[in-house]
Amino acid sequence: MLPDFRVRQRDYLLEILRAITQELNLDKVLARILNISIEMLAGQAGLMALREKPGGWRIAVSQGIPPAFLRQLEPLLAEIPERGERDQDELHEINRLLQGLTRAASLGLLSGVVLPLIARRQVIGVIFIFRNYLGGFSSNDTALLQSFADQAAIAVYNAQLYTQISYQERRVAAMLDAVAEGILILDADHIIEHCNPPMARMLGIPLEQIRGQPHHQLIHFSGQKEGQSLEQAEAGGWPLLPNATLYVEGDLERPGRPALPVGITYSPLLSADGKLLNVIALVRDITRYREAEELKSTFISVISHELKTPVALIKGYVSTLRREDASWDREIVQDSLAVIEEEADRLTELIENLLDASRLQAGALSINLSDVDLRNLAQRIAERFRTQTSDHTIRVDMPVNFPIILGDEDRLAQVISNLLSNAIKYSPEGGEIEISGQIFPGHVVLCVSDQGPGIAVGDIPHVFDRFYRASESSRKTKGAGLGLYLARAVVEAHGGRIWVDSNSGSGARVCFSLPLERE
Repeated sequence: MLPDFRVRQRDYLLEILRAITQELNLDKVLARILNISIEMLAGQAGLMALREKPGGWRIAVSQGIPPAFLRQLEPLLAEIPERGERDQDELHEINRLLQGLTRAASLGLLSGVVLPLIARRQVIGVIFIFRNYLGGFSSNDTALLQSFADQAAIAVYNAQLYTQISYQERRVAAMLDAVAEGILILDADHIIEHCNPPMARMLGIPLEQIRGQPHHQLIHFSGQKEGQSLEQAEAGGWPLLPNATLYVEGDLERPGRPALPVGITYSPLLSADGKLLNVIALVRDITRYREAEELKSTFISVISHELKTPVALIKGYVSTLRREDASWDREIVQDSLAVIEEEADRLTELIENLLDASRLQAGALSINLSDVDLRNLAQRIAERFRTQTSDHTIRVDMPVNFPIILGDEDRLAQVISNLLSNAIKYSPEGGEIEISGQIFPGHVVLCVSDQGPGIAVGDIPHVFDRFYRASESSRKTKGAGLGLYLARAVVEAHGGRIWVDSNSGSGARVCFSLPLERE
């Protein structure tokens, strides 16, 4: 090392080493170390190469080196194999490579100095300084350079570790934010350290207003809840074990919004000595589970009622006809058998609808296509239904030239029959029921309208749902709530759509469209 630089370099070294060990940004650390190295060794240029995992090396930072030289050097460094415990072989290979390229590129005018960066007994990188003069180093110079290299290696290692930890934190945060369920991370005092966006949306509170808040101020239930709250469980000694989870379910209160049914699972994070560090809360919206439970209860209730009524009638008429102490004339017997047949048909229809609903859920609703004359089909169904009611006038208003379409005649008959049956049931005072048809470019539309009370606006979005029945109609009419559900499935399977036009109090009108040509 040149004597003129020694005193200034030692003072500068001590000052800059303190700054290097305090800097954690990897790019800034590397650039600063390289700049100091060039200054200390009175070099003209330099580079730093870091060992990649797994294997190979890459140029992390350079100064004063032409881009063409770097482009030639980078693939050569990347091909240097990792040699396990034999770090000296790797350093020797890098030194040989850099020295050879330096002499060749400068026609022998430049030489280089290699400073290995060793941390935790492993080579993590090298500093290579290009100089235009030869010269050795005294023992003091060597000690000073070694001290600098050791401190630089520590600084690089710390910055790499910090970068890795920061990356892991960002990745974990991204994973937490991407989870559909709400997540809260609490400290040992139940202060919220982290909240992901789904949780903020559940609460209806901005993220910045959640972090730092006590858990009990944001998580409290209205009415009854299942399981102990976090505060109650901890008062009883929870957690006793590291994997002791806690589950509570209830309606979560939200400011200015309806309560939300949620299930919360609390998991403890304990230190090695059993001290509570954090509590992780996974919050799941269980609205759909509640709806599924209600749907199951509705299904059991409706189907039980719909099965019980015809079975009771059949049993009653059969028991009456079998009485040995009475003699029935032919007319009574025929009327009784007609009721039995009608109720048996109701049972058959209900069972078929249930089977169709099951097939639809399994994606196995079959459609057998053929040419269908919708006008003729509507007239035949209307004629059949005229024999079932004396209070209604059923008429068909469809153009004579109504086109033939490609569809499943039996399924489409099922749709029209369901709509006519509903029109009769939901207009108990009688009146006119009309089946109308219109022709449009590319599709046709059929509508069934009645003169009953109509469908309430609040019920219209749900009338095609499985087992759905309006509360008012369910008290007055029979049915399992499957007719319109299956009608929608059949129409959509034909590539059409179905909808409701209704003015409450002036009748209901249900329409469906079918394409003239199928793809």
